[in-house]
Amino acid sequence: MKKTILLSILLITLTTSASYAQKYALIDMEYILGKIPSFENSNKQLESLSKQWQDEIDKSAKEVEAMYKKYQADLVFLAGEEKTKRENEIVSKENEINKLRDSYFGSQGELFKRREAFMKPIQDNIYEAVKEIAAADGYQVVLDRSSASSIIFASPSIDISDQVLTLLGY
Repeated sequence: MKKTILLSILLITLTTSASYAQKYALIDMEYILGKIPSFENSNKQLESLSKQWQDEIDKSAKEVEAMYKKYQADLVFLAGEEKTKRENEIVSKENEINKLRDSYFGSQGELFKRREAFMKPIQDNIYEAVKEIAAADGYQVVLDRSSASSIIFASPSIDISDQVLTLLGY
């Protein structure tokens, strides 16, 4: 009798826990983004802007370098006040370059803002597609394989990246 009750409880526990099993899926965001032409175009535009801004900064840096070399060459001939004036000009120009670099490439710089402006619509579309697939197929968790470094192995059968691309029309 005790064995029957124990066996019944065990069977009920197993069937109950099986019904709570979660379904997982994976996406590979790098793969998905690589297949979206607007992402590639955005990256090319950002690279072009970045190069243009870097060239501008490099040009200014060469000007400062030339100013400093001229200052060193003239140092013997400069009086105290003129020497201080030239030093201040060099320091001022270096500060301008640093501000310019920060305005272009800083954490809240123009490159960051433009990348965010380009990426947000693409990421929102991907998120909506993933959400739709997850709701339709009953996935409780969808992980990004490209950013989840703790995933050592995952079966390709749970990768829904191609489904996301199909839903997005690519």
